[in-house]
Amino acid sequence: MTPDPRVDSYIERAPEFARPILQHIRERVAAVVPDAAETLKWSAPCFTLDGRILLGMAAFKAHAALNFWRGQELCGTEAKPDGMGQFGRLTALADLPGDEELDRLIREAAELSRTARAPRQPKPARAEPEMHPAFAEALAAVPAAADFFDRSSPSCRREYLEWIAEAKRDDTRAKRIAKAVEQLSEGKKLNWKYERC
Repeated sequence: MTPDPRVDSYIERAPEFARPILQHIRERVAAVVPDAAETLKWSAPCFTLDGRILLGMAAFKAHAALNFWRGQELCGTEAKPDGMGQFGRLTALADLPGDEELDRLIREAAELSRTARAPRQPKPARAEPEMHPAFAEALAAVPAAADFFDRSSPSCRREYLEWIAEAKRDDTRAKRIAKAVEQLSEGKKLNWKYERC
């Protein structure tokens, strides 16, 4: 496992009592799942396997925490009332399960991770719809509207383009183009009335 310098820094900044706890968890993960990766998630050290979270750890003022991502499947549903994670408030190494038990949990977490669904892939960006020639002509006649349209986000432009393209009749399309140019020249998105102030 390649160490992440941000995790080193996190452990160095942790309260003195928490450092051995965090370091021990880190060492056990590296020993049991050497192909795991270290990273920070939610500003705390986390270990992943093939892009899926195995477990996280954190240090607070008076305690540390160890949280398996799929902890209910590993440790049951009984939650510790005094802290996050499956082991409650960790204030010393002795609060962690023994190495044999901890290694077993880490191994099982890795197996659960391997059987989980693959992480969701980002959707490819949608192509912007074609601009109707009448809309292009109307925008060219009002530079303020054209300028705001060009500076708008892709989703804002898409809303206007799709709204105009969905018109089935020419007179409906003409009304929508006139309204779009008017709103754009005032710096308004299509559904500006529904935006939160």
